[in-house]
Amino acid sequence: MPDLGAAMRVKLGVFVATLRDNGFVAGLAETRDALVILSGAASTRPSRLRPAWRALFCSRQSDWQKFDEIFDAYWLKRGMKSATLLSGSPQKAPAGLKAVSSGARGLGDIQNADHVRRGEDVETTDTGRSRRDGASRTELLSRTDFRHMTQPEDLAEAHELAQRLAKGMRARITRRMRAARTGERLDLRRTIHKSISHGGTPLELVHRRRKEKPLRLVVLLDASGSMSLYSAVFLRFMHGVLDAFREAEAFVFHTRLIHISPALRERDPQRAVERMSLMAEGTGGGTRIGECLATFNRWHAKRCIHSHTCVMIVSDGYDTGPADNLGTEMQAMRRRCRRIAWLNPMIGWQDYAPEAAGMKAALPFIDLFAPAHNLESLKALEPYLARI
Repeated sequence: MPDLGAAMRVKLGVFVATLRDNGFVAGLAETRDALVILSGAASTRPSRLRPAWRALFCSRQSDWQKFDEIFDAYWLKRGMKSATLLSGSPQKAPAGLKAVSSGARGLGDIQNADHVRRGEDVETTDTGRSRRDGASRTELLSRTDFRHMTQPEDLAEAHELAQRLAKGMRARITRRMRAARTGERLDLRRTIHKSISHGGTPLELVHRRRKEKPLRLVVLLDASGSMSLYSAVFLRFMHGVLDAFREAEAFVFHTRLIHISPALRERDPQRAVERMSLMAEGTGGGTRIGECLATFNRWHAKRCIHSHTCVMIVSDGYDTGPADNLGTEMQAMRRRCRRIAWLNPMIGWQDYAPEAAGMKAALPFIDLFAPAHNLESLKALEPYLARI
């Protein structure tokens, strides 16, 4: 192996330390293999070195998601997200790794520093805001309770984030597969696990195939006055759900039930909300959850629900009707569907307890009772839906 020089070996050592600081499992063996790759033809340009090192250092999905960002920040001096940690002391930029042909560049020819500090050379967007600031703002909005968003620009950005979140959830959930004896792909993880009992010989092959019956999602949103601070964001989330989930239906309810799926299937979100507002006359008043669920069970359940359906009810549980009616209708719905998830924004409030009579009557028939007061709580639904 050709001698790379002390400066480049130190630089590589600091890069490996940076990976360890960000949760990578990288030791002496990986560092030695990285030196071998660095002394070969892959070092002529970053586009060849990055995938080689990515395959070497990344052993988990989270590693694959972070590696490109750390590599670009360290070796190419490009912007990075604020959540990524960089460590190591500044070193003098070493000479080029090896001679290259005209028009090609080695890593040493790129004018970069060994240590990337926060706040320096960060890429900016068209609006003049840095990508790091944009990521920080997104994280802040994701943790902010919807009722505390008072600025119009914050609400507009939360609406867009909710819609993108819904589309991303659908894309990831539909790509999930289940284990099977025969299938489209080989499940390496389960195959290796089964080979342990045979001394490491993969005698039993495990395959993966798509789920035969896709998940169907039915969303019922409480549009009463007590939910007015949350319903606007949830409408955008529901628009993203119906735009991305082919197997989905949406309803809003207050004193009556309204089917809004045709309106929310509009491609333009603003036009969809305007159409829905014309249909949902009477929003912002009282709520009769039991009567609305009775309407759903009688006129819509047979068409909307099958054995692989998750019914998602978004409500604070305050019902002006008899609590017994709500319990009866929840029991009837539970017999039809696979899961019932009740999202209550008040769970995210301090010292909340489900004391409302309607909420108590519904709890025995709920599979998931979860908060829904910010975008992070919506994002937490994805693992649950993926297991159905």
